[in-house]
Amino acid sequence: MTYTLKDDYIELYKLIKVLDLVDSGGEAKQLIGNALVERNGAVETRKRAKIRSGETISIGDVDIKIIS
Repeated sequence: MTYTLKDDYIELYKLIKVLDLVDSGGEAKQLIGNALVERNGAVETRKRAKIRSGETISIGDVDIKIIS
């Protein structure tokens, strides 16, 4: 799966919500808080981490490539 940035970055929890991987922003924050999200192969626990072009986000078996 790919996501095309409209700005310089998107906050991690917003990315998860925009892609409809969860039903709410609260669920996205819970996934992140429970260390179930990886950013470039490492666990990311910052809900508002700025995700930029070239990064890869993994949630379970879903990989999201960020492009600009």
